[in-house]
Amino acid sequence: MATQSPFPFLNDLFERLTAGLKPPPWAVEEIQRRMALTLNHVLAQEEQAKVRLARQAGRVIEAQWRVFTVRLVATPAGLLELAPPGAASDLTLTLTEESPFALTRAALRGDKPSVRIVGDVQFAAEVNWLVDNVRWDLEEDLSRLIGDAPAHAVGQGVRRMVQALRQFVAPGQAGPGQGGA
Repeated sequence: MATQSPFPFLNDLFERLTAGLKPPPWAVEEIQRRMALTLNHVLAQEEQAKVRLARQAGRVIEAQWRVFTVRLVATPAGLLELAPPGAASDLTLTLTEESPFALTRAALRGDKPSVRIVGDVQFAAEVNWLVDNVRWDLEEDLSRLIGDAPAHAVGQGVRRMVQALRQFVAPGQAGPGQGGA
């Protein structure tokens, strides 16, 4: 059973704003392509992740949350691309938490969201390894744009802000070792 948000009016507002909202197919496809590009950027920075994903080449993973769905296929290069229409999913991951605010709160606490998994167990284990071990070094990417020192300062500021948000969301749970983003 999902927990209630402490801000039910925000959930109601979100529901009202998104009720009947269906973006055009071209916008959905473009968002999915950008998501795949971002995931590939992160995967490309971790050689072991690419090796593990390359072993799953041709396998399709489907991720769902509410009415949103994205289907990706693993490539021989160890990256991801949009799955062709009609391709059967080997693994389906469904976020069970409906509230975007509860998902955000859980993410700020450092918790993994509750996920229903259907499909190949070995493929699910590889995806779980990716989730547990691959991290986006946003500070490194930012340093390419603005330089090392400013990127480091921005990174420190973001880490402090995340730590403060974690303490606000779950008082007493965010200790000194949990402040990194």
